[in-house]
Amino acid sequence: MLPTNLDMDILRALVIAMDLGGFARAAERLGRTQSAISLQMKKLEEQVGQPLFRKAGRTVALTDTGDVLLGYARRIVALNDEALTTARGGTVDGTVRVGFPQDLAERWLPAVLGAFHRAHPRVHVEARVGRGQELREQAAQGGLDLALAFGAIGDTAPAGLSGGPVTLAHLPVVWVAAPGFRADPTAPLPLALLDSPCMFRQHGIGRLDEAGCPWRITFTSPSLSGLWAAVEAGLGVTVRTPLGVPAGLAVVGATGTGFPALSRVPLELHRSPAATSPAVERLCGILTESLRGILPPGAGI
Repeated sequence: MLPTNLDMDILRALVIAMDLGGFARAAERLGRTQSAISLQMKKLEEQVGQPLFRKAGRTVALTDTGDVLLGYARRIVALNDEALTTARGGTVDGTVRVGFPQDLAERWLPAVLGAFHRAHPRVHVEARVGRGQELREQAAQGGLDLALAFGAIGDTAPAGLSGGPVTLAHLPVVWVAAPGFRADPTAPLPLALLDSPCMFRQHGIGRLDEAGCPWRITFTSPSLSGLWAAVEAGLGVTVRTPLGVPAGLAVVGATGTGFPALSRVPLELHRSPAATSPAVERLCGILTESLRGILPPGAGI
């Protein structure tokens, strides 16, 4: 029995739908109707023999099988495009403007940019590191083509296909301290935090207030590197995700430590509606695929 050949056109439609956040946007990008894209997705499910989508409120989300297939689809489409570009003697060029949160800038960002540059040396990359609200606004206004940013803490909506940003993962929000840190039960908990506005700061303080735990701010900084230095020096504990936590610091579990439990935060991919170049498509795929290697277990993507 001959193996089934997945339809490249349908795989590309799947990737575009997930990158843009909906069948309607994918249809607009590809010059088709939304019903035509839906029919393609049904055909893909028939080829795979497993359901790829599930209802999630008013939206449609990928099943576990759909998540796995999406990863392969990105690689297949990228290899197809790379093969054609090489065979035709052409190269991808242009400019891509991309934004990242500080948590990903130091350890993850250099590897991603290096991989992209090796594959597409003629593309000029403008990278900006900033806070979530700033990055989201710049992507919406066209100042950035792509932006990875944290969403609202506690928002656990699935990665739907109804438009808007694509949720790549749901990360735990955790307490971070120097190794061996022990809270003094007779004194307010010392906190080292980013300066306002910062949703991690607000979330941590809010949970402490709800639990009736006294606290005091002992250090503030506008930069994450400054914050990590203060935590490592023992000035206080902080609130963040596990992404980018330096090796010299420890994630403190809430159970049995006296720290109140924290929530989860979505990591979202925002894309400017006008960002349609091949260079943006390639970088979008590399970003998503590379994230798989650094996410903590259970975060999903």
